[in-house]
Amino acid sequence: MEIGQNLIDGPPPTLLPADSAALADIAAGMSPDQIARRHPSSSLAWALLAEQAWSEEKVMEAYAFSRVGYHRGLDALRRNGWKGHGAVPWNHEPNQGFLRCLQILGTTAGAIDEAGERERINALILDCDPTLPTV
Repeated sequence: MEIGQNLIDGPPPTLLPADSAALADIAAGMSPDQIARRHPSSSLAWALLAEQAWSEEKVMEAYAFSRVGYHRGLDALRRNGWKGHGAVPWNHEPNQGFLRCLQILGTTAGAIDEAGERERINALILDCDPTLPTV
């Protein structure tokens, strides 16, 4: 610990590493399904699938895809020092796959009347980044 370090503000923000392989496949024009099959640990890939399903009004599929991406994101966050709380800033682009999954999970939880889950997701969003753009 540094002398003079402010402990009241909580842990430093968690910044995930770039998801270069998935980003390259997105740039190459691959479909969300192809990207998720090639990169099943990528929250970004699952976010793309969830967002596509949501846009097609496939609520249950969007819920399932976002839940998978959310859990993949939790795994990545923990590998990068996150202890279950603290900032996961939106403005750090590699965090956006997890945060997009989190948003869709909250939205779809509300759509299927999972009020408790919707509340927990909203609280987690506020903890991660209260300035997160809304879906």
